[in-house]
Amino acid sequence: MTCRAVLSIGGNQGDSLDLLRGVVAAAAREGILRRVSSVYATPPWGGVEQDDFLNAILVVDHPGSPHDVLDWGFARERAAGRTREVRWGPRSLDVDVVSAEVDGTPVHSRDESLTLPHPRAAERAFVLVPWSEVEPGARLDGLALTDHLDALDPAEVAAVRRTHDRLAPEGWSR
Repeated sequence: MTCRAVLSIGGNQGDSLDLLRGVVAAAAREGILRRVSSVYATPPWGGVEQDDFLNAILVVDHPGSPHDVLDWGFARERAAGRTREVRWGPRSLDVDVVSAEVDGTPVHSRDESLTLPHPRAAERAFVLVPWSEVEPGARLDGLALTDHLDALDPAEVAAVRRTHDRLAPEGWSR
């Protein structure tokens, strides 16, 4: 079984850039990293007053199930000292499974621990913009990412700002 998953990574506490690089480095080291977006600075989502986030998208090919990918992401969060105190609040690192395919078949799950595709991904420019960068033809819930982006407030999309920071480890390419 191979699970191709799109992961949204982000954080706004501590050295967010270093923490994001740690996730990418772990995926590269384990041989599961396929694509990595640029880093984007984004306003917080969800109404909690806090600093801007750094966000990116990874595409990974994991040898396990979507739940195994989720566990892999949780392990990265724990290593970064992530705590879950305030919904949509500040965090050192967040790793979300946005979508997954197992052996080429899209996974739809309403499991209480993992809903796929991610239930709010289509509403989040900070997911759609970097995902469009690495997989321009990707679809979410049957619609092109560009269709989802067109449905959002243009100001929200414009607020997702590409930085000059690099996440991919030196010498890595796909």
